[in-house]
Amino acid sequence: MVLFTPPVLNNIFEGEDAKPFTPEETKEIVMSLQQPAVFCNMVGDWPALHWNVEYLSAVLGGKTIQFRIGLKTVDLAPQFETSCSYVKATLDEFLAWSCGQPSCLSGPFRCYEYSKYWAYADYKYIARIFEDKPEIFKDVRWSDFGFPGRTGKDSTLWIGSEGANTPCHLDSYGCNLVLQVQGRKRWHLFPPGDTRFLYPTRIPYEESSVFSKVNVANPDLKRFPQFKNTTAHVVTLSPGQVLLVPRHWWHYVESIDPITVSINSWIELDADHEARVEEAITRVLVCAIKSAENPSDEDLWLNPTEVEATSHETNLQYLNKAVSAYFRCQKTDVPEQAHPSSSAAEQRTSTSCKRKKREVGCEPESCRLPTHEFGLSTFTAEKLQKIPFGPHLVQVLPQSQEISSMGTIAVRSDSRDLHENDRRSRCTKKQLVMSNDCEKPAHQADSDGSPNASQTALSTNDLLECVVNPHVISLVARLLLERARV
Repeated sequence: MVLFTPPVLNNIFEGEDAKPFTPEETKEIVMSLQQPAVFCNMVGDWPALHWNVEYLSAVLGGKTIQFRIGLKTVDLAPQFETSCSYVKATLDEFLAWSCGQPSCLSGPFRCYEYSKYWAYADYKYIARIFEDKPEIFKDVRWSDFGFPGRTGKDSTLWIGSEGANTPCHLDSYGCNLVLQVQGRKRWHLFPPGDTRFLYPTRIPYEESSVFSKVNVANPDLKRFPQFKNTTAHVVTLSPGQVLLVPRHWWHYVESIDPITVSINSWIELDADHEARVEEAITRVLVCAIKSAENPSDEDLWLNPTEVEATSHETNLQYLNKAVSAYFRCQKTDVPEQAHPSSSAAEQRTSTSCKRKKREVGCEPESCRLPTHEFGLSTFTAEKLQKIPFGPHLVQVLPQSQEISSMGTIAVRSDSRDLHENDRRSRCTKKQLVMSNDCEKPAHQADSDGSPNASQTALSTNDLLECVVNPHVISLVARLLLERARV
């Protein structure tokens, strides 16, 4: 087995504690910048940079974690988590499989040929998987970004093989800091203003994510013609770099090296309080309408991260608690967006429970975080001039813009060309739904890659996509808050 050598970061300053920005400066950038950017030379002294898979395997020993398995095909339809398989394996078994060792023929990956499948241990809360080794939390030092006390305990670990990806989505809550540790990942980012071009959907339903119906790696422009109006920002994140994903920026993420390791932390914002209300409304409507359908339809509408559909009574309790929390926040009169939440400790607990809430032992009501204002404007040129872009803070520009010699990153020129080379080299179009054992044929998809595309009658999902459209939910939330204020 070839051991991974920790990356040698370029332009590391001399001196153990030297950083290009102070924690206070970094926090101001994180909390105010509404465009994606990459921090360089900020984490050179973090012990977490040594968290390659070999090291993590030694720390975890024989502990198993769950991997999501997907096909290395680039279909017209997104490969949602509901169409993936799941296996539990050790990191040693994952390494053996990714290296093609014979031992994997009898292990948990035996049904998944490496050339055809990818594996992703995603959304793994460090507080959970290292609960018996709390000292390792200190290896992650978000205090350098202006968030004292935030460590690996408030972070999430991602381990994937080449091709591992997440469907294009936006996170309902907060902004996101992502540290790349091993290998490289390519991020395709779209601004909040592109929401209408990305055809948002809440099916599969997950409390904290709004998915796009478009596979941005291979967009079906016949079915989703407005996608051509998107403004894609693409950046390849390398080890030692930290990406800032601003609030409500859409993102599709893929691993482009044989093994990748990332660590992220969601940063809470005051705007999340209204988003809590929006998410609670969405949950009430989705669960009520989908639960009324005939169970024999076998519609996989609930994302695996949600575990089960909660009752209407429970969902109404969520909604009332979210409304109460919103009004408590309003009393503080703290401006939204520009500053962190005044109830940071409470929000941090919620943020750490962002996904897989029940898996990490959180009660659903304590994990209720926030939604979106899709009308957020990007920075004006005047405001951008005040941001210290340069070799240590690299702006991620739209694809149509040229690469600047100082502080900008842009990749390719047309979102329709994403993965053109990958499509030529990968398998032909194939749609499978996999079980926990071996491959099984999928529910049949039509020639355009969309299930039941020939069906003319409107479905429950068609209705839901209108009723819980983010713009509609935002309006309903404001009407509901006005009613509650009386």
